Order: sequence, then structure tokens, then C-alpha cells
Amino acid sequence: MNIVQNRVVIYPKDVQQITGKSERYGRSLLRGIKKKLAKEKHQFVSIEEFCQHTGLKIEQVISFLTA
Repeated sequence: MNIVQNRVVIYPKDVQQITGKSERYGRSLLRGIKKKLAKEKHQFVSIEEFCQHTGLKIEQVISFLTA
């Protein structure tokens, strides 16, 4: 699967644009996902992990990020 020009990581700014909420909310959500997945601070959250956690379809998220 080709994900956003070889990009597999999602950032708080992306979450902000997808949800329409603040960047602070995006940081908080990604922090919660990391905690749930037992990731360390320096590890990233992938677009796939974000979609599994939020229930959004990966195709929708990818199309939104490429638009």
C-alpha cells in the first residue's frame, strides 16, 4: 500500500486537520495512542495505528492527507 508519498507517520498537525480540533488535542490523542500501544516517547504513531484507534478508514485519512 502506497501511503502518502512513502509517509507512514501521523503528526498532531495532521490530526488537527482531520478532526477540526486543536493541535493540542492532536498531541493528546497521539500520546494516548502511544500509551495504549505501550510505545516509548521517541517512537512514532503510524497512520494505520491511528486509524485502528479512531475507527476511521485508512483510505479516507490518506485521501485527506494527500488533498
